[in-house]
Amino acid sequence: MIITGNLSARVTGIDQISPTLKRFRFEPDGAGEFPTAAPGAHVLVTLRGPERVWKNAYSLVTSPDERDHYAIVVRRVEQSRGGSHFIHDVLRKGDQVELSAPASLFPIASLARKHILIGGGIGITPFLSYLPVLRARGTAFELHQFCAEGDVEAFRGLLGADDPRVHVHGSREHSSIELMLADQPLGTHVYTCGPDGLMRAVAETAERYGWPANAVHQESFAGASGGRPFTVHLARSDQTIHVGESQTLLEALEGAGIEAPCLCRGGACGVCLLPVLDGEPEHRDHVLSEQERAEGKIIATCLSRAKTDRLTLDY
Repeated sequence: MIITGNLSARVTGIDQISPTLKRFRFEPDGAGEFPTAAPGAHVLVTLRGPERVWKNAYSLVTSPDERDHYAIVVRRVEQSRGGSHFIHDVLRKGDQVELSAPASLFPIASLARKHILIGGGIGITPFLSYLPVLRARGTAFELHQFCAEGDVEAFRGLLGADDPRVHVHGSREHSSIELMLADQPLGTHVYTCGPDGLMRAVAETAERYGWPANAVHQESFAGASGGRPFTVHLARSDQTIHVGESQTLLEALEGAGIEAPCLCRGGACGVCLLPVLDGEPEHRDHVLSEQERAEGKIIATCLSRAKTDRLTLDY
């Protein structure tokens, strides 16, 4: 089995962290080192199954100075579209893989005086690369991880919870976010990654307490979900492509051999935005404004779908 991408690598370790969590270690396939990855960076892993291809983004959990290997942590999700099942059940130690070069959309704010990191479930992964950097710098920080009761020990093991600045909350209740954000020194920045409910709670609480917008940082880890099939017509090349119920628009374009723009594949960066000439998009991204959504003239192909049976794109 070969997984294609840009950086040639090999799986050199797979660790079972919990019944649903695995850590995968990749090393360069041959001599050399991987490119330096900034804290919070992610890579794309292309997964080729017998009938379909996934390109999934995973945060690197290794620190920037560990260029001899990369590592990711992946949760096996029962209701996934197949990618997490594939990487958990099919990928084996020794398999040759290829990864994209690392991309950074969730950096540490260089001028912040203090950092508050708030993760939910598998949304903790970008902060695993933050921690060694913040500790080495001697920077003031605190980390709060929300998870199910059964995952508490697994996340404590990942985070090194003997550090008094690290707190693992065995509950999905977010009422304590008010205490985290209510009384912080000027120059504090807050970062959150996790389910939409958690990120909304952090954003709304920060706004209520008067946090400046540029001190609140979020990254969505939510994967694409399926929907009603539709067709997309590309006006410039006069191609019509079917988008299946378990495919994203971006995956359908790639499956037809089209080099479509993309970076995060999570609806957060805006790289995949394409102009809409006809049809009504069903917006699922995190980057467009409410006005842009209402106008319906642009679509994030990595997550969004169509409300109509057909979309025509200026591409």
